[in-house]
Amino acid sequence: MNEAPSPMLPVQGALISLLRGDTALTTLVDSVYDYLPETATYPFVVVGEAIETPDNAHDRYGRETVVTLHVWSQYRGYAQVLRIGARISQLLDHQPLPVAGMDHIATRYEFGQTLTDPEPPGDIRHLVLRYRIVTSQPV
Repeated sequence: MNEAPSPMLPVQGALISLLRGDTALTTLVDSVYDYLPETATYPFVVVGEAIETPDNAHDRYGRETVVTLHVWSQYRGYAQVLRIGARISQLLDHQPLPVAGMDHIATRYEFGQTLTDPEPPGDIRHLVLRYRIVTSQPV
């Protein structure tokens, strides 16, 4: 049995593809990014940081990839980022996710946190979402 390659890049690609392809989400946000261009228009989503840990079984290699998504808005209050976050959770939490070269086992919501950017002008709202994506080496 050869060790499987890291799923971090295919997981990132799967998330971006799923989120960009959902018309309900794209009516709520300007775009979904894996980097933030200076020309980005609020509200938007960034697929951010990831942590990968082994989750092996007797007959195959597995990984848990914990991905952080960031929702950014200039709406007064948190309602807009929370609506966007709710749609993201509908798409990801306990839903199938086609990850290239891997068997998808599960995607689970871990937490969400609302934040306000304290720097002037202080009108930026931020929702941090974290999901655990479990994959394994194909049989």
